[in-house]
Amino acid sequence: MIFLILAESGLELVPSNLQKHVSVISHAHKLRKDPSKILLDNSWHFAAMKGIKDEIKRGRPDLVHFCILEATTIPLYKKNKIKIYIHTTDDKVIYFGDNVNIPKSYHRFEGLMEKLFLEKTIEANGNVLLKIKEKSFSDLIDEIKPSKVVGFSTKGKKNSYENTVLEMPEDCCLVVGGYQKGHFSDMVQRRIDQLVSIGDSSFEAHVVVARILYEYEKTIFM
Repeated sequence: MIFLILAESGLELVPSNLQKHVSVISHAHKLRKDPSKILLDNSWHFAAMKGIKDEIKRGRPDLVHFCILEATTIPLYKKNKIKIYIHTTDDKVIYFGDNVNIPKSYHRFEGLMEKLFLEKTIEANGNVLLKIKEKSFSDLIDEIKPSKVVGFSTKGKKNSYENTVLEMPEDCCLVVGGYQKGHFSDMVQRRIDQLVSIGDSSFEAHVVVARILYEYEKTIFM
């Protein structure tokens, strides 16, 4: 079993201080929803987001969607060999049940996440599919108690996906930033045991997720 955390992910409802901005109101009107009940999205709310704290990390639910699709549509997940968590920039954690089918359509994913933020739990046939809790990254690490925490960042020591996997112990936790630009905060980096840089340039989060999980699958299924 391994763990995957998308850390400081750009996934959140529009915060209260932005809900009266014209770009947010206009977008909410098109969706026929209240501004407080829609996801913050840089594609629509760029003007409203200018200058907010951690601006470059926020408002990218599409990036989170890509990453989660990569992680939940592979044998590793289908055979319950991985636990997945989304940690957000405002210290919430989303938990995934076993064999949850995440919508491939972004619009359906968007609606699902909005519902989760509002209702805190998504259930079907008596089973909890998704739940969200107020929790910091550090508290999540304390909860799952991995044997080692490996983070991926251009600030890390250069290594390959293959060698990184070969050096991973059982119950290892992989940490990938769920944002478009920037680096892990000091709070996150303090809980990372090994910081790894893959290649000579930065890669989008979903690429890192797909390739590291594929390399891990090779060690247990091939």
